[in-house]
Amino acid sequence: MTASPATDAAASLIADLIGHGVRDLVLSPGSRSQALALAAVHAANEGALRLHVRIDERVAGFTALGLSRETGVPAAVLCTSGTAAANLLPAAMEAFHSGIPLLLLTADRPPELRGVGANQATSQPGMFGLWVREQIDAPVPGEADWSGLAARAVAVALGADAPYGLPGVRGPVHLNLPSREPLSGDFPVLPLVPGEPPSTSAAEPLVLSRGPRTVVIAGADAGADAEEIAHVGSWPLIAEIVSGARFGRQIVHGYRALLDDDELGGRIERAVVLGHPTLSREVARLLSRTDVDVIALRRGGEELNLNGRTTPTASVSVAPGPADREWLGAWMVASAAQVVDLSERAPDTEGLASSDFTARRDAVNAELDAVRRPLNRALLVDAVWRATWPHDRLMFGSSRLVRVADALLGGKKVPVHANRGLAGIDGTIATATGIALASQASGAPGVTRVLLGDLAFLHDVGALLLPPDEAEPRLQVIVGNDGGGTIFDGLEVGETAARADLDRAFYTPHTVRLEQLALAYGWEYHRVTTRTALDQALTTPAAGRQLIEVPLDR
Repeated sequence: MTASPATDAAASLIADLIGHGVRDLVLSPGSRSQALALAAVHAANEGALRLHVRIDERVAGFTALGLSRETGVPAAVLCTSGTAAANLLPAAMEAFHSGIPLLLLTADRPPELRGVGANQATSQPGMFGLWVREQIDAPVPGEADWSGLAARAVAVALGADAPYGLPGVRGPVHLNLPSREPLSGDFPVLPLVPGEPPSTSAAEPLVLSRGPRTVVIAGADAGADAEEIAHVGSWPLIAEIVSGARFGRQIVHGYRALLDDDELGGRIERAVVLGHPTLSREVARLLSRTDVDVIALRRGGEELNLNGRTTPTASVSVAPGPADREWLGAWMVASAAQVVDLSERAPDTEGLASSDFTARRDAVNAELDAVRRPLNRALLVDAVWRATWPHDRLMFGSSRLVRVADALLGGKKVPVHANRGLAGIDGTIATATGIALASQASGAPGVTRVLLGDLAFLHDVGALLLPPDEAEPRLQVIVGNDGGGTIFDGLEVGETAARADLDRAFYTPHTVRLEQLALAYGWEYHRVTTRTALDQALTTPAAGRQLIEVPLDR
């Protein structure tokens, strides 16, 4: 073996990342990144790093996003040069808009091979544009080393330096890493000492007075802070199903109808927003009203300002004083009337035990009808919600089902994830895989469930592929299969386009046999058509990866 500045720099960078708290690295194989890849494998063999190998860079990017989502610590994704790097853009955009820390490590040709027609060479510095908090084009090893890059990247990903004007705003960071041959050489012996990620300074909270008639809006990734603010302020809590805040005494059921009620929604004077609300037009209309003071706790790289007069802040507190019980009470009374109960009726025990043949027959038939009850979207989302508990994880895809869930499901404190920064359908299974790997890394119990439609599933089907030498996560992918994109049936195009045009350009029907995909990728497969069968599939202990297909009518 020969000396290789690329190998020395790569080993040092990986060791520094580990020393600054990085625990997970997702690798897509490639030639130009070989020194970095071998350094990552060495660290994984030493037990200092969890390494996840994916052949598709887009899948790799979203897997790293899922790992970061669950842990709150930036995971790294590593790829070679050229189009490989470009495939990380969707995950970078989602991380930027959702405020998820993420490290994008792209190997590159040295400067003299850029712009001259060299193989697999393009203009990589700055390629992620506005969607990274910082981009660094590293020096070529041999001319300078990469010391300090890891510390800088991790700190900025976690919100240091506040380039957007507020401290603590997290997001992706791009490290472009050029090297010259030789790309492999004698491996240096460096200490691999796991460290903790740096802490970021917290800004002084904005103190909220109690006077205005206030609601708390919890969008995607709002978390338990939204429920705490609503509790302290004695304000109604409007929590999207993807918020992780749909629990507690002040949760508002059927919030869409109540926001359109002049006696409730029409009297709102102030909205305190956490996370990114995206699931209802009623919330968007409220936040665009110029007569409402909007206080938005910023999470991602883009601030929420739909009414042109929003106050951004990093945190809030509530001033002491008496609560407006009349305001909260009006919302709670109205909310109680909006509760949807999808549970089965209790068995008719008297009828089942009756000596009267007709009564007993009717009771038995009622029980058989309940067992054979076909599934629809409402029963599907209800079954998944009921099966999921605090030790589990639930990921919603950007499909029609998440809107059904938002409209119907009640309060429950479970960890919920969704890529709602840009609400794209891409990367759903990969993100959920990252969440499962992170949440189960220390041997913790629980299952990660991802609920999505068939098109979102097919869009990310490559994420079903896992290397045989990596541990399988406990993962249930539940696909509501209605044969196409029925979400478009409820949008404007569904009312204006000719049916044939709607089907071809939007509904995009398919005849894919999901069972064959599951078999090809080594997943356990279940096709269920009744609520009883679905409950059984969801609650049967899962030892690995399960694909559960639920056929639905258009």
